[in-house]
Amino acid sequence: MTESAFPRDPEAPEPAKPPVTPAVPEAPRPPVTPAVPEAPRPPAYTPGSAQPRLNRPVHERYPQIRPTSGYGDPRIRHTGPGPGAGTEQEPERSSKLSARLALALTVVIGQLWGLTIVVDEWMAGDTGTAWWGAGFLVLSFLVVLGLWMIDPKDR
Repeated sequence: MTESAFPRDPEAPEPAKPPVTPAVPEAPRPPVTPAVPEAPRPPAYTPGSAQPRLNRPVHERYPQIRPTSGYGDPRIRHTGPGPGAGTEQEPERSSKLSARLALALTVVIGQLWGLTIVVDEWMAGDTGTAWWGAGFLVLSFLVVLGLWMIDPKDR
């Protein structure tokens, strides 16, 4: 198997021949390893700081943090929402917003469908249908804008 996987360019110069080694074997030499300087060792870890003010107990370093901070702190007057939090206070408004949201989502889905049809027709070269589809998209946008303007106090 003398052929290489990569054929040689016939116009390229010949590669240099390797030097001829003498037939007399030499005595083996020990491998030479360069001396690598040792990295300095980090100092041994000791807990604490070189600054004595940081070695004080936590309650001395942060006097504003008390063992009762949070649940027993007299500065806390209200612990959060009262009973009934999360229940609907205005069910009529909620149903009106839900209906508007459902209608707006229906219009958005129709716009996406219409945009798909318009792009398909435009790419097929039927520009007349594409312009009618663009008109449909503008009309559906105006419907959503009208829904938004119906009740300005709900925003």
